Amino acid sequence: MSDCDKPGPMKAPAPHVTFGTRHNPPPKGAVDRFIRRFNQTALLMAVLALYALLATAVAWALAPALWLLDAWPGWTSGVSGWLHWPLLGLGYALALWVFGFSLLCVVPVYNALLPTRAKPFKGGYFSIEAVPWLLHNGLFYLVRFTFLPFVTLTPMGGWFLSAMGMRLGKRVFINTEFISDPRLITLGDDVVIGGSVHLFAHFGGGGHLTVAPVVIGARATIGEKATVMGDVQVGEDAVVLPHSVLLPGSRVGAGETWGGIPARPIPAQDWQRMHDEIRGPAR
Repeated sequence: MSDCDKPGPMKAPAPHVTFGTRHNPPPKGAVDRFIRRFNQTALLMAVLALYALLATAVAWALAPALWLLDAWPGWTSGVSGWLHWPLLGLGYALALWVFGFSLLCVVPVYNALLPTRAKPFKGGYFSIEAVPWLLHNGLFYLVRFTFLPFVTLTPMGGWFLSAMGMRLGKRVFINTEFISDPRLITLGDDVVIGGSVHLFAHFGGGGHLTVAPVVIGARATIGEKATVMGDVQVGEDAVVLPHSVLLPGSRVGAGETWGGIPARPIPAQDWQRMHDEIRGPAR
């Protein structure tokens, strides 16, 4: 057997790396060590605690609606015949709206009182640093997936986002409820967020989580169904075309137009040519 055919020394197997831990900073205390060592148990405990917390928020929001439902039959007891049924339906409908608007008020209070101060973070999913991020979004999603679509285009929608920590300039127009991490999002004056835009301040995969702010400058426009991910900055007067995707790290300069998947800058002459082609020849 020649030297080339001789097997090399056996390599020791690579040490086991727990899901996402290779990206984690050093643990902070006993609780953080427990979360990292017993990650599935810690996740189950966190989810159950979150569900219980959200149940109490729903209970507070339901209380005035239930009071209305309890009082309504007495208020309408003098009405009989066919009119009784639409009046009864009106009571239930009003109770639904009372519950929704109460939820808009209760959840920001929870968000203010609890440790929901999500901060920029880069590490593993299973870390104590991810807990405020989880709690903040859990509270926000309770409204996002229930009542927020009904008030997105109203002053109450902007008020709720601001109450949850989103920094909003003057005359901001937001036509989407597909938002996450509102505490880490800043919108300047006269920003337009088009319909069904996905706007969030995080990204991850393979156990790795990055939470990073999103800043959109004054008078910028984010087109319909575009996606803006964490660690993105959009300059003043910039335009992001519909259905485009701004990947993490994107830096859209002031006055620039970006488009595509992933979104890239479109030179002014190319944009003018595209614009002319869309409009067609002059008649």
